[in-house]
Amino acid sequence: MPAKVLITDDAMFMRMMLKDILTKNGFEVVAEAENGAQAVQKYKEFKPDLVTMDIVMPEMDGISAVKNILAVDPNAKVIMCTAMGQQALVIEAMGAGAKDFITKPFSPQKVIETVKKFV
Repeated sequence: MPAKVLITDDAMFMRMMLKDILTKNGFEVVAEAENGAQAVQKYKEFKPDLVTMDIVMPEMDGISAVKNILAVDPNAKVIMCTAMGQQALVIEAMGAGAKDFITKPFSPQKVIETVKKFV
């Protein structure tokens, strides 16, 4: 049974790229969210095996969303998606409970290597 993934990014293009990489490698994208608030709601609804989470988003940022998801499920696995130059935010996200991070623009090989560590 393929691992279920929730993709969170405010940019539709980024969600489409990630979905393409993941589905081509045997993962099932069960839902997409465009902000942290949606991610928390969809996490509760779909109970994915893994979440990819953008850091900077409207309504609720990725770090707050990680904290909210971990409050719902302490075993949740969240991988942050970050633009170059956001090291301080990545460190904060890891401190909040994120498991790892991948950098935009995405390298398909790096995405799959990182995801496979946790599912």
